[in-house]
Amino acid sequence: MLITETQEWKTLQEHFKTNIENLRISDLFKDQSRFEDLFFQFDQLSIDFSKQKLTKKSFEKLIDLAKKSKLTEAIHKLVTGSLVNTTENRSALHTALRGDLSENGQELFVDNVKVKSAVKQQLEKMASMVEVLTLGQWRGFSGKAITDVVNVGVGGSDLGPLLVCDALNEYKVETKNSITVHFASTMDGSQVSHLFSELNPETTLFILVSKSFGTIDTLANAESAKNWLMNFCDDESIVTKQHFIGISTNEERMDQWGISPNNRLKLWDWVGGRFSLWSTVGLSIALKIGMNGFLQLLEGAHQLDKHFCTAKLEENLPVLLGLVGVWNSNFLKIKAQAILPYDARLKFFPNYLTQLEMESNGKSVALNGESLNYKTCPVLWGEIGPNAQHAFYQLLHQGTRKVACDFIAPISRFSESGTKYQKSLQEQHKLTLVNCFAQSRALMLGSDAERPVVVDNSSPDEITAAHKYYPGNQPSTTLLIKELTPYSLGQLIALYEHKVFVMATIWGINPFDQWGVELGKTMAEETLSALNSSSQVTQFDASTNGLMNIINGENVNIGSANSESINSESQL
Repeated sequence: MLITETQEWKTLQEHFKTNIENLRISDLFKDQSRFEDLFFQFDQLSIDFSKQKLTKKSFEKLIDLAKKSKLTEAIHKLVTGSLVNTTENRSALHTALRGDLSENGQELFVDNVKVKSAVKQQLEKMASMVEVLTLGQWRGFSGKAITDVVNVGVGGSDLGPLLVCDALNEYKVETKNSITVHFASTMDGSQVSHLFSELNPETTLFILVSKSFGTIDTLANAESAKNWLMNFCDDESIVTKQHFIGISTNEERMDQWGISPNNRLKLWDWVGGRFSLWSTVGLSIALKIGMNGFLQLLEGAHQLDKHFCTAKLEENLPVLLGLVGVWNSNFLKIKAQAILPYDARLKFFPNYLTQLEMESNGKSVALNGESLNYKTCPVLWGEIGPNAQHAFYQLLHQGTRKVACDFIAPISRFSESGTKYQKSLQEQHKLTLVNCFAQSRALMLGSDAERPVVVDNSSPDEITAAHKYYPGNQPSTTLLIKELTPYSLGQLIALYEHKVFVMATIWGINPFDQWGVELGKTMAEETLSALNSSSQVTQFDASTNGLMNIINGENVNIGSANSESINSESQL
């Protein structure tokens, strides 16, 4: 049974049409206890849902829907290693990566592997690598200490570590041999070629992160990195042994590529790429903020996991955030979600969430393969809030589309005492918070006056007034973090991970596979074969054939309409 066929869904539809649809969000504030009823806290996080277009009663009915979806049971299956990734017959145990690794913690078994023991072993090996590197004991081919590390990965092997390293730059540890961390992900080679011109090959180490160790993007960059190094050292065995670390599930492919056994860190099939920053994939994070900082990141996420598993649904932050997402997508029919952090340290957070949510929940079939008759994941995008105000807030305030917004900001930033510039920075933080709150308020309230009615004989002033009208009634959530630290960032990321799972459970879809990326990869292999051939390409569609033949230098007939246009332009 699809969720839309349940009585709980139908009850929510009736509730929406009868009590919510024709109201403005501002009307709902006639309830004097609205903020208190729709404001929730856990540890470092506070969430205000009062600017969403729903009521306390809406939440109650959404909770009924969650219970009908057996959400509590689904959460238990997730964290205990059940095969929740049904199409790949796998667990999704990213929570175990940041779980209780003490001797008293309960062991989990997946494919006869002691999960807790395996995670602990790899963390210890990772810690050893961090220590050797930061003490200056890892040497390159010329005997000089490694000073620069390049994380080579794509998708979850890049976005998570990149987000955390950038967000926590202020927590960079100063060690005997400080390591500078860089990132390269794009297949086109632009990033690595830039790094080659800036870095010293004698002191550069590459971390190759690929779950399968077969990702063409990553391996293409890896081969270029190897070739770059071999311009300076022609002994491939020394280059691969001293300048490469591999992180993967696939020992055989790492061995074939030349990664030394001592330079390998392990992943497991039950760690999805977009949920992997908590694993050895976080090596670059540990090199940036230290192993203790990395463990604090894990601990923050672990505490959020415990809240997710034990809190009542009515007080459970990830559950409530996910239910609001379902409400906006399926009842308010909102097709877009903007992520708006009011802190430049979180500039990569919108990018991270686009993968986390859209690759997870961008599905059109239920777990049983049945086509869905309702919408799932909205389109996500975002930007640092103050920058976004000067970019796309025009669409948010006066466009023709409804957009749900998440405003995210730290409560504390900079010291209020000290030098003149520190006080100035504190004032800037207050100005940022003011803008965050004002923008969400403006989206909700809109203009004070009614929309002007413009007719044929309207005056210029009346027409201008129409252009200055703000319709308002745009829903938003405001999420506050006490202070951005490794611990609180761990909680923030885990919050959104679990939100994705909640929405997927309600929608009855699998958030842990990503078959949608495979077809393009397969076609790319066929296309590469054709591009490498010397003959004219004819086996694809007309567009692909034409584009490929242009790349191959073949003469391509331009349509007559285009020819006339080109001739006309040349005459001009």
